Amino acid sequence: MSLLNRLIQTPQSAFKAAIVLSLALHIVLLAVYVPADTRLLKKKDEVIVIKLEEPKPNQEETIPLQSQQTLITKAPATQAAPSAPTAEEWAFASTYTLKNSKGYRHTWGKQVRSMMGAAVEGVDQGQVRFRIEIAPNSSVIKVETLWKTSDKAEALARKAIYSMPPPPPTPTGKPLIFEKTISFTPFATDDTPIYSGDCLPDPPAFTNPFAWDGKSPQGIKQNKPAEKLSPKALAECLKQLPQDSIEGVAAHNQRQLDQWKSNKLDQK
Repeated sequence: MSLLNRLIQTPQSAFKAAIVLSLALHIVLLAVYVPADTRLLKKKDEVIVIKLEEPKPNQEETIPLQSQQTLITKAPATQAAPSAPTAEEWAFASTYTLKNSKGYRHTWGKQVRSMMGAAVEGVDQGQVRFRIEIAPNSSVIKVETLWKTSDKAEALARKAIYSMPPPPPTPTGKPLIFEKTISFTPFATDDTPIYSGDCLPDPPAFTNPFAWDGKSPQGIKQNKPAEKLSPKALAECLKQLPQDSIEGVAAHNQRQLDQWKSNKLDQK
C-alpha cells in the first residue's frame, strides 16, 4: 500500500499508474482467453493445393449424339396438292367473261397445280410464271416461261399443262391470253379470287404526258379517263357476279397485307 500511495501522490503519477494497470489487465485477459494455437506464429507458410475434378455425368440423363441430332433435325414442311376443280367450278368458269375470263384462268391454274403433287420444303420448292395462250376450243397454243425459281416446279407444271383433261371452251369463244404464276411451295396461300369488283372498269394505263419522240410536235398528252358503265349496264353486270367465298376474301386480304405491310409499323 505504501508503494501505491507513492505512485498516486501527484496527478501525473496517478495517470501513469492507471495506464500500467490497464495494460497489465489486458495482457492477463489475452493470455487466458486466446487459444493456444493462435498464440504461436508459424515459422513457414503452408501451401494448400486444391484439385478440381470434372463432374461425372449421370448415365441415365445422357443422350447419345445420334439421338441429339435426331431431336434437332425437324421434318420439312409439306403442303398437299389442292383438289382438282369440280364440275360446278368448271361450269361457272366456262361462262364467266369478266376481267379476261377471270374464273376460267383461276380454275385452269388450279387444275394444273392439283396435278403437280405435294410440295415439300427444300431445294425443289419455288414458283414459275407462264405466259399462256389457249385456243377457243381450250387446246394449248403456247406456253412461255417468263421467270422461275425452281426447275422442278417448271417441269411439273409443263407436264401437267400438256396432260390435263380437256377443259371446257373459253367463255368468250376467242383465244385466251393471260399470265399465270404457279406456286409449288409448302407455304403458298390460297389464291381464290373475289369477284365483287369485277363490274368496275379497269383504270387506264398511265403514260408519261411529257414524253416526246423528238419528231412530232411537242405537247402535253392527256391520259384517257376511266370508262364508266351506264346505271343499267352496271345493274345487269352486278347480277352476274357470284357470291364471294370466305376463302377468297381471306386470300385477298392476305395478298393486300403482304403487298402493303411495312416493317416500320412493328417498331416500338
